[in-house]
Amino acid sequence: MRSDSVSVLVELVGLLAGLLTIISALPQFIKTLKTRRVRDLSFFMYLILDIGLVLWLVYGVLINSFPLIIANAFALILDSSILLMIIIYHPKGQKFW
Repeated sequence: MRSDSVSVLVELVGLLAGLLTIISALPQFIKTLKTRRVRDLSFFMYLILDIGLVLWLVYGVLINSFPLIIANAFALILDSSILLMIIIYHPKGQKFW
């Protein structure tokens, strides 16, 4: 069994990792929101990423891990928003792949 201070440290590391993961998608989200240019974004990359985030979120719920749940829930919202912008702003007549 871990000591309380080690458990707190482990949770903080998880929360920091999740925060950095979420922040990493913010520049792309903001740029896409401002420019509405999605021509060079990969639809399938964001689709696969969202599926992975859903699975991480489910895993976090199953093991009752607050950092995994919070980080992946926010990342899923952000990355799903980018995926939705790819669908909405995609140039007509151009394939997604």
